[in-house]
This record gives sequence, C-alpha cells and structure tokens, in this order.
Amino acid sequence: MKGMDNVVKFKVGQNIVYPLQGVGRVDAIEERQFNGSASTYYTIYLHSFDMTVFVPVEKAPELGLRPIVSKKKAKEALAIVAKDNEPMKGDWKARYQINRDLLKQGSVVDIATVVRALYHRSKVKELPVQERKLFDDALRLLVDEISAALEQSTKEVERLIFGQLEPISGSIDVLYDEDDE
Repeated sequence: MKGMDNVVKFKVGQNIVYPLQGVGRVDAIEERQFNGSASTYYTIYLHSFDMTVFVPVEKAPELGLRPIVSKKKAKEALAIVAKDNEPMKGDWKARYQINRDLLKQGSVVDIATVVRALYHRSKVKELPVQERKLFDDALRLLVDEISAALEQSTKEVERLIFGQLEPISGSIDVLYDEDDE
C-alpha cells in the first residue's frame, strides 16, 4: 500500500459517510481481486439501503468518504436548518443543480443548507418532482448523519429537524446536553 500516506484510514466497525449514499459502517478492510488486479478495499454496509459496497481504499478520498461529524458539528447543522432562509433566484433547474452540487460535496453543513432551502421553497410552491426527490434524499442524509453523531433514533432527529424548520417546537438543546462535544 505504498503511496497511500495521505489516504484517510478508517477502522473496521467505524461509522462513515459516503456522500449521496449516507451513513455506512466499515465491516472489513481486505485485499480483493478484480479484473486480475489486487487492491485493498473497504467493505461498507450502507444502513439506508441495506446494501454492502466495496470501495478501493485509495479511492476513498476522491469519493468523499469521511468520518461521521462530531456532536458539535451536528449541532451546527441543526442551527443552520433553523436559520432564516434566503430564497434562491432562478428557475428550478438552476436551483436543482446548485443544490445537487452542494449534496455532492457531502458536508453536513451543505446538506443542512439544502434541506432548509428546499423545505422553505416547498412552503411557497410545490416542488417539481426532481427537487422533491432531492429534498427527500437530503433529509435522509441529514437525519442519518445527525442521528449517528448524536446517538439518537432517526425518528427523534427527524422531529428535531422539522422542529427547527417550523420553530414553534422550541430549542434544539432539549435532546442533548451542552457537554456532548
């Protein structure tokens, strides 16, 4: 595995994020043969799809694989969801592309921004089918990662997110302590 010093190394059992796919767990790191060539692969179980994927270790950074965010960063994402939304200008295709690019970047903050923007847009006018699917995907990604970071059920986190989008339900501090950094 020479030339892999700059590659983020995950451990077996570690939860990770695979952009556009969601939260996964590294189940194994093993040598595999594909097309007559041996490489080291992460065997990743993707919870949302009940599916296992094999990712070459050296391709992990290029694909954007990263560890789950900290509790502090998860709280930042929830705070972004709660912020006032600035409506995006342009037609739905331009908005779709901007939001899709944000999701591809894969940061929890970008995902929260997409959820907030599309949720508020849906309150003004029904979203086109592709934008609605993008919202559903972004919401799933956000719920999965925040629930893993805060060690809470996806149902609790979904309630928390919608509570932030519709601020009548109160503060985000109700479900976790300030000490949980």
